[in-house]
Amino acid sequence: MPERVMFTMGDIACAEGALSAGCRYFGGYPITPATEIAEWMALRMPELGGAYVQYEDEIASITSVIGASWTGAKSMTATSGPGVSLMLEAIGLAVMTETPLVIVNIMRGGPSTGQPTRGQQGDIMQAKWGSHGDYQIIALTPASVQEMFDQTVQAFNLSEKYRTPVFILADETVGHMRERLVIPDEKDLKLVNRKQPSGPPEDYLPFKADDDLIPPMALLGSKYQFYATGLTHDERGYPSDKENVQIELVTRLNDKIIKNADDIIDLEEFMLDDANISVIAYGTPSRSARKAIKDARAEGIKVGMLRLKTVWPFPEKAIAELASEVDHIIVAEQNLGQAYHMVRSAATTTPVHLMSKPAGMPQLPHEILDKIREVNSI
Repeated sequence: MPERVMFTMGDIACAEGALSAGCRYFGGYPITPATEIAEWMALRMPELGGAYVQYEDEIASITSVIGASWTGAKSMTATSGPGVSLMLEAIGLAVMTETPLVIVNIMRGGPSTGQPTRGQQGDIMQAKWGSHGDYQIIALTPASVQEMFDQTVQAFNLSEKYRTPVFILADETVGHMRERLVIPDEKDLKLVNRKQPSGPPEDYLPFKADDDLIPPMALLGSKYQFYATGLTHDERGYPSDKENVQIELVTRLNDKIIKNADDIIDLEEFMLDDANISVIAYGTPSRSARKAIKDARAEGIKVGMLRLKTVWPFPEKAIAELASEVDHIIVAEQNLGQAYHMVRSAATTTPVHLMSKPAGMPQLPHEILDKIREVNSI
């Protein structure tokens, strides 16, 4: 399909990004402010020969996505914070079984029912630490309608490459804002598909990793037989309570993300070349920060921004390097401080200031500008 241009909302851009990435299964349950993704998928998926199923709850949704992925379908679901809370056990299952899938969380106010129609960034830590056990996760944070498309494609590519669930964490403002979207020609998209086994079926070990720490993934119904379980398992997929099996498996599941962090992490620098102060932000607050930085520059304050397009794995190395180059760091988040704590642990040489706002309206440019002025006067 040739390039298309739309004026649309972030949620629909996300759905179009999934379809362009090759997603052909969506299992979901309606929840504000992510419902538009499901609605658009229900409309478009049959046109492309895919399947859309609405389930009775989020637990059924995520488990269906796991099953669909094992048949070879690129699969996803979309929800908000309360839905993710219900999905967390199954997300751990997807990590343990190394199942590629994408989970979109259009973040709203919380805890509990919170503010369904208002945005926050309160689920950053939930995405990383919500399920139990030692594991790594990948989470992307788009800040525009175009990035809702682009990072959804990226999320599918990362999930397929590393055989892991990938989160898209977009605050409600990004999900519901309307902007110009350019959908590239299909031939211009770079898509990744999971590795599949190629040797004799009788020699296949479903969880024996290659040198890149990622095992080829057989498909349900193929000539390769496998056993997939959430229990600790050996290379055959068989459950094991042996100490060395647990250590080797969990270490590999973590290392395949940690050791490839440089390939996964995506950051954007804005006016940092001569900055004495850096704002760190992601999602909607980064848009306000951009305007605030331009206004501060007009006042002679040397400030820039490091925008986190990836929050997990967390860019500790980049933030440590930034801390060695600036005098102060301001973290602007639409919560009471979540990424802030990770920034503080990485930026050990530089004072880190929190500009938080746990409300439905994100930080406005003049609010961030006031914080920049305050820090500049220290």
